[in-house]
Amino acid sequence: MMLTSKQRAFLKGQAQPMKAIIQIGKNGLNSHIKTSIRQALDARELIKVSLLQNTDEDLHEVAEILENEIGCETVLKIGRTLILYKESAKKENRKLSPKVKMI
Repeated sequence: MMLTSKQRAFLKGQAQPMKAIIQIGKNGLNSHIKTSIRQALDARELIKVSLLQNTDEDLHEVAEILENEIGCETVLKIGRTLILYKESAKKENRKLSPKVKMI
C-alpha cells in the first residue's frame, strides 16, 4: 500500500511527539532488530527507529531493506531517524489504520 501525501502528513503529525523505541547501533541491522521492528509495528502500527552515531548503516539503505523485508512504509526519513508505518495484523491493535484509510 502506497501512502498518499495527506496520509503521510497525518502520520508525521501522529509520530511527532513519539520517542524512538528501536535504536540501531554498532551491530547494525541484524535479525534481532528486524524481529523487534516487526513486533513493534504489529503492536503500534507507527514507530520511530533511530540510528546511533556508532553505526555504519546508511539511513536510506536501512529504510529500503525494512520496506522490502517487513513490508512497512517509510513515512519520513529525517536526520538519523526513520518513521515507519504498517497496518497491524491483529484487529485489536488497529487504532491508526482506520483513520489512515479514511484520509
